[in-house]
Amino acid sequence: MDASHFVFSALIGYLWTKIRRFVKGAHGRKRFNVLGAINPFTLTLIYEVNDSYVNAETVGQLLRKIKKRAFQAPITLILDNARYQRCRLVQALAESLDIELLFLPSYSPNLNLIERYWKYLKGKLFRCRSIEKFELFCTSIMDILNDRSAERQKELATLLTPRFQIFDETVIC
Repeated sequence: MDASHFVFSALIGYLWTKIRRFVKGAHGRKRFNVLGAINPFTLTLIYEVNDSYVNAETVGQLLRKIKKRAFQAPITLILDNARYQRCRLVQALAESLDIELLFLPSYSPNLNLIERYWKYLKGKLFRCRSIEKFELFCTSIMDILNDRSAERQKELATLLTPRFQIFDETVIC
């Protein structure tokens, strides 16, 4: 489980040209926040979205959604150490919903599978593309979040494998 904060602006790639190109960019600091949890075995994404802030209430709403969809199965959520996820309110709610919270060590986002999903989503949406209206920006994000096509599932299956490199012995040089 983790949040991604999409800032409404142009993300420019590289373009080699003899003529100077200008790309219209968005102004301001509007953000579209997605707090999501992904099941690495079924590749289903459960999420909460808003255009203000992700806080303990947002996390609580997501925990309730996850509990509804789990059908009495044991739930363990792997998350980072963001303040809004680690606060007493969230921990008390998780305990009352019988959800185990497993916090990752600091500075180890590579151990959280949803980080791969956020990178994938940003690559699909924003690379070398400018979106002029905030509503279209939000709709584009929601379209990918809700896409359950076979092609998308196939891409995610190769990207979101729960395999990590494990070292048997640590060698210090």
